[in-house]
Formats: sequence, structure tokens, C-alpha cells
Amino acid sequence: MALSAVAPKQAAARPQSAQIAFSNVTLILGGKPIVEDLSLAVKPGEFLCVVGASGCGKTTALRLAAALYQPTSGLVQFDGQAMTAPRRDIAIVFQDYGKALLPWRTAAGNVSLALEATGIPAAQRAGRIDALLKKVGLPNHAGKYPAEMSGGMQQRLQIARCLAQDPKALLMDEPFGALDAMTRQGLQDEVLSLVAASSTTVIFVTHDLEEAIYLGDRVIGLLPNPGRIGIELPIDLPRPRDQLTTRENPEFLRLRRELFDFIKASEA
Repeated sequence: MALSAVAPKQAAARPQSAQIAFSNVTLILGGKPIVEDLSLAVKPGEFLCVVGASGCGKTTALRLAAALYQPTSGLVQFDGQAMTAPRRDIAIVFQDYGKALLPWRTAAGNVSLALEATGIPAAQRAGRIDALLKKVGLPNHAGKYPAEMSGGMQQRLQIARCLAQDPKALLMDEPFGALDAMTRQGLQDEVLSLVAASSTTVIFVTHDLEEAIYLGDRVIGLLPNPGRIGIELPIDLPRPRDQLTTRENPEFLRLRRELFDFIKASEA
């Protein structure tokens, strides 16, 4: 059921059944509320997409989920425990893949970084690195440095490094925003396949309404100044998704129009 863009209503938090739960979370930075009274529950294995106008607090909410920010008031929980510091079982995929990767390390070396941080013995790393690079479509690029790779390949590499953490939750901040359309669609399908195989919980921030509908089990839209939930849409589209038939589905088109109207109203 959609929530009105005119009279926004907070989604009820259910920490006992949620993997990630926001309970009446407010964050004030520089004397200004960035998000306010945000309540949200993300179930284990759910793919939640977050949309909204620029400056509505999407990235801030993601950082709160990762404990990169601490709320001014309210509570963020993961598996029922308060998030007071970043956790190794929560991985973050950033939009700026160029800065996220270590340029002096090869593709294999970048993936190895996550394995080193988790204490995996050196003798066990090579096989796991090869498997992860193959999983993200980079089986023959282990010896390349990031500068020798395309944008799409670099983003695949960042995802492989995150998967090396064996995360319970994957937080993705507009990870495909800088990529061309065909590369973007290919990575969308790869992420869906990887998530389906691992049952990882995902929070995915994007400006692209079609991307949100295509990927998500649920989409929430944030209103700006301060950020708060203005719309919530369950996505009842068949899986596996298909770049052509899914986007031609009448329900897909209806959802796109509803989200478009919400964004337009929130920017007025």
C-alpha cells in the first residue's frame, strides 16, 4: 500500500523480525535535521530500494545503517543489537568505485584486502579470490590494476571485495550511477543473481526510479528537509526479473508513474 506523498506516514518498525531496524531515528548535523523520526524495518534477505530528490537524506540513512553516523536520537539496530560501530558482516558498495579501490593493488590484491581483514590465512586466499572474481565476471583479470580496468569492471571488483566479507547485509549507494546504460543493466542482473544465491539483505540507494522498481522487493521514497518516509511501495513483480519483459509489465509502469508523481510533488 502506498503512503500519501501529501501526508507522509512513517513505516512501523518491527525490530523483533527485522535484520535492520530504524526506530524514531533523527540525525542533526550542523544544527540542521538531516533525517527526522525515521522508522523502518528491513527483513532478512529483503532487497529494499530507497529513492528521493537530491538532498533528502538517502545516503545519510545508508550511513546510519552502517553506523558511520550515530543518531542524535532514536535507535538503529542490526539483528536486534544497537549499531554503535561498523560491523564486518555489513559491507558498503560506494558510487565512487575509483576512490574505493586501492590503485597500488591488483584486482586480486583488492579482494585479498577483505580476506586479510577477516583473518583468512594466506594459503586459503587464492582459491577464494579466484572464485569471487569469477562470480562477478572477472575471471581473467586478477593481475590487472584498477587503472587498467573499465568503470564497470572496477565496480564489479568493488562488489567482489564486499562479497569477500561474506556479509549478512550489503549497503549500496548509487553504485551504478556513473556507468553507461548497458553496463548498468548487466550489473543490475549480476547483483540480483548474487543476492538470490546468498540471501543477503540489501539496502540500495538510487536516483533511478526504474532501477529501484526492477531490483527491489520494496521501494521507499524520502521527502526532503528533513528526510522522512513519504511513500512505501511493495514490488510484486515476478522473479527472476528480465530487462525487457519486466519493464514492459503494466504493474511496472504503474509503479513508475506513482514514484514519478511522488518525486515531482516532493520537489515542488
